[in-house]
Amino acid sequence: MRQFRIALAQINLSVGDIAGNVAAMRARIEEAEGLGADLVAFPELAITGYPPEDLVLRRTFVNDNLAALEELAASTRGMHVTSVVGFVDYAFDPYNAAALIHDGAVHGRYHKHYLPNYGVFDEARYFRPGQEAPVFQVAGVRIGVNICEDIWYSSGPAQEQTLAGAEVIVNINGSPFHGGKMEQREKMLSTRASDTASIVCYCNLVGGQDSLVFPGDSMIHDPRGELLARAPLFEETMLVADLDVEFVTQVRLHDPRRRRLPLGETTATVVSEAAAERPAIEAAGIEPTPSEEEAIYKALVLGTRDYVGKTGFE
Repeated sequence: MRQFRIALAQINLSVGDIAGNVAAMRARIEEAEGLGADLVAFPELAITGYPPEDLVLRRTFVNDNLAALEELAASTRGMHVTSVVGFVDYAFDPYNAAALIHDGAVHGRYHKHYLPNYGVFDEARYFRPGQEAPVFQVAGVRIGVNICEDIWYSSGPAQEQTLAGAEVIVNINGSPFHGGKMEQREKMLSTRASDTASIVCYCNLVGGQDSLVFPGDSMIHDPRGELLARAPLFEETMLVADLDVEFVTQVRLHDPRRRRLPLGETTATVVSEAAAERPAIEAAGIEPTPSEEEAIYKALVLGTRDYVGKTGFE
């Protein structure tokens, strides 16, 4: 059985605190390395904090975030674990991006395709949408990385990546809390995993930022859409799980829907090789979800605490 150990780092970050955010990620990378993880994923725009808004319009801020990415990558030299890190990329225009870093270097980048521009979101003001959906080979497993809104579209990057051979989809997020969305999100992720016959790993931000509260609620669905693991809401944690990648192959053999769709480019950028051995870990579980009333109460407490702490209000 081919296994892939993934760690979803559901952490609390601060907009503009590049040094603090990088330090928090470095600590989690070291923890994931000690747990024998093949890959650790961080939330959307983790280096800058989410949402960075008008800070993206400052070229010095963007440059500082790019330098921080290189610094974080350099700190992974000699490690087995690969990291998926959210940041602001720049190529004649800013992009909401994710980088794969491993053993001291950046090995690949992904640019978010779908930029939400409704409600609390105005990403189209700051970013250019990406066009490519690359696949990476990490520890012998084909991985597709995409960002937040991208996973909501049935014909979006996740479908492109799985038709190009991706077995695991890693989706990094800065998705805020509002009543009723938890059930909607879980149903969508289940559907996307089933439709693409892949393991979908959803990593979300946790904490308060100005008027927004991020619940975490990171989770993993198998290729039949079944929920494998879920992190607690409104808490920092590392959700670690061993994924049965052979099960993806078995499900796809029995899925005639995929045979009606054209296959994509099947080459993948090789990032890392499989680990020779890894320590045993306790299997990740499914944390119970609180009632809507309890979730709203926890969101209010977390949002108020972080607003006071992050603004320095006394």
